This record gives sequence, structure tokens and C-alpha cells, in this order.
Amino acid sequence: MKIGILSRNRSLYSTKRLIEACQSRGHEVKVIDALRCYMNINSEQPEIHFKGEELKDFDAIVPRIGASVTFYGTAVLRQFEMMGVYPVNESVAITRSRDKLRSMQLLSRKGIGMPITGFASKPDDIKDLLEMVGGAPVVIKLLEGTQGIGVVLAETRKAAESVVEAFMGLKANIMVQEYIKEAGGADIRCFVIGDKVIAAMKRQAGEGEFRSNLHRGGTASLVRITPEERKTAVAAAKIMGLNVAGVDLLRSSRGPLVMEVNSSPGLEGIEAATGKDVAGMIVEFIEKNASVKGVRTRGRG
Repeated sequence: MKIGILSRNRSLYSTKRLIEACQSRGHEVKVIDALRCYMNINSEQPEIHFKGEELKDFDAIVPRIGASVTFYGTAVLRQFEMMGVYPVNESVAITRSRDKLRSMQLLSRKGIGMPITGFASKPDDIKDLLEMVGGAPVVIKLLEGTQGIGVVLAETRKAAESVVEAFMGLKANIMVQEYIKEAGGADIRCFVIGDKVIAAMKRQAGEGEFRSNLHRGGTASLVRITPEERKTAVAAAKIMGLNVAGVDLLRSSRGPLVMEVNSSPGLEGIEAATGKDVAGMIVEFIEKNASVKGVRTRGRG
């Protein structure tokens, strides 16, 4: 098979591992920087060019699109879909999962457990908004933030009001969530491929920190998840429409709560914590599905 990897940096761990997995299974692989692609959009023969070369005859594409280039990256991926190339994750699903508010609303509609979440536009509504999510302490998140950036724990009502007012003053879109104290600064990253959780790790925040992201100094360890956690992770990925996803769960007194569904989950932490060949499993999934299922969203934007 001829497999493309949409990635801006071929030296990143996840990209390198996917290259290795493709090559070890006998596939031709090419790393493509989405921002260096340009497109001919027409109804007869849509094309993608990359550094003066036309990209064609690909069987599958693996999107590793960073949050900062979501708009252009998904446009390139959508063009591949129009050309009949099988995407591991479709552009519509990636766009859906990147919109934190929309993804929370979709999960809520399907009855998935999640922290109580509030969203408002005007500073006048802050007091009622805080009451709505159960009062301080609360977690305040920038909708556009990634890797724990733009996430603040406000331990008192006054602090929460000040932070929300500051963000709103900058015209930033934020959401306010209840703080799950019993989680103890830890979350569970479930790595979903298809309809299975193939690996899971516990991420623990460092001392004096409540964000468990590995980029923020958190540590990862192997964890055994419950059937309910497994079911929740698979359901959340399915609701987003993602074939490959990192689903972040909090363990609460009322069961597993979904914090986020990540469409480009990193491989380094999960492979190190579990010892599993996650990159190989992704390529195996491509082999089983690329020629069979095709592109569901072709022609539907």
C-alpha cells in the first residue's frame, strides 16, 4: 500500500514510529507537510500538489494535524477524501473533536459522563455560571488551548471571577468546569483504535500541579481500566466519528467522566507506559479497512 502521513515534522516520535511501522510491514510511506500542499479544487479531477509534485495513487492517509493548523490541515485532508483516499480519521471528525464546546455538547446529548460544564459570553453572567457548575473550586479552560495551555484552577469564587473576567476582557472563548477533587490530579488516557481500547495509561500531575499532561511534567504509568471506563472511551470516540483517538477520562465518585477526545494522540507516552506497538496497530487497522470501507463523507463536506 501507499500511505501518506500528514505531519509537519518527520522527526517527531509519533511520526517516526508510524514511518517505521509502515516500512516494517512492507508499505510505501511519504510524510507530507499539510502547509506545503496546494490544491486544485474542481469537480472533474481534484488534485493536491506538494513542493511542485502531484500527490496521487495513495491508498490511505494518516492525519497528524496540529491544533494550530486545523483549518488548513483538514482542508488538505478533505481534498484527499475527495480523491477517494482512505483517511484514518476523517476531516469532519477531526474538526468536530477540535471544537471543545461542540464535542462536549455531542457527548452530553448521547448521555456520556462528563464534568458539569458552563459556557457564557458576558461578564454579567459569571456569578450564576459559577453556581451552575457547583461553585469554586472550578477549572477554567480556553476553548482553543492544547496540551494543558490555557487551563486554570480557580480555588475560590473571587479568583474564578477574576480569571473569567480577564479571559473575557481579551475576547477569549472559555468554558468553566467543576473540579473533580477525587481524581487527585490524575486522568486516564485510553487509546482507542476502531471499536477497542488497545492501551491505557494513568497520567499523574506533578507536585503542586493539577494538570496531568505529560507536556506539563506529568508522569505516565500502566493502568488497568474498568469495563465501564472501556465502554465510555469507545463510545466517546464513536460519537466524535474517530477511528483512532485518545480519550481522557477522570475517575469520579459518579463513574468515568470524559474530559477530552483527542484526534491526534501522541504515541510516545502510551507506548512507553504500556510497552505496546501502538503504531503497528494503527497500520494494521489501515490494512484491514482502507480498501474495504473507503470514505464515508465523500461529497458531504
